[in-house]
Amino acid sequence: MVFRGFALKYGDNIDTDVIIPARYLNTTDPKELSEHCMEDLDLDFKNKVKEKNILVVGENFGCGSSREHAPIAIKASGVQCIIAKSFARIFYRNAINIGLPILEVPEAADKIKEGDEIEVDFDNGIVKNITTEETFKTFPFPPLIQEIIKKGGLINFAKERIEGGK
Repeated sequence: MVFRGFALKYGDNIDTDVIIPARYLNTTDPKELSEHCMEDLDLDFKNKVKEKNILVVGENFGCGSSREHAPIAIKASGVQCIIAKSFARIFYRNAINIGLPILEVPEAADKIKEGDEIEVDFDNGIVKNITTEETFKTFPFPPLIQEIIKKGGLINFAKERIEGGK
């Protein structure tokens, strides 16, 4: 999978309560969750993400509670993938489970600026900053995890395996 878009950048320790505030957890509808994604951090997020759809964040992204609503809201908002210095472990696994492409690339997260044009080769773990002509490399996910993400998450992956008799 290759994604190309523009960077929307935020800092460190963005927790799940900021990603999707608890007052909206009475729904699991992705579209409704996307309407409130990041609003306590940036009221204009839902408008910005229409043009800047590669999220670049600092350390410990997705810390806090284990709510799966957070990566669902991000994915439904139009974010193609997330590049971070690091992810909170539960968010990391929840993102994979719902099919949200994520990569830990600390140097890229440091150097990419808001609005930079970015290309992400998810399969090979390569991030290119088209704006600055810099390239960053990380370890790609193993093929099984890549396949789960490509299928849109663990449930879709499992359904296809069961229906396909594999």
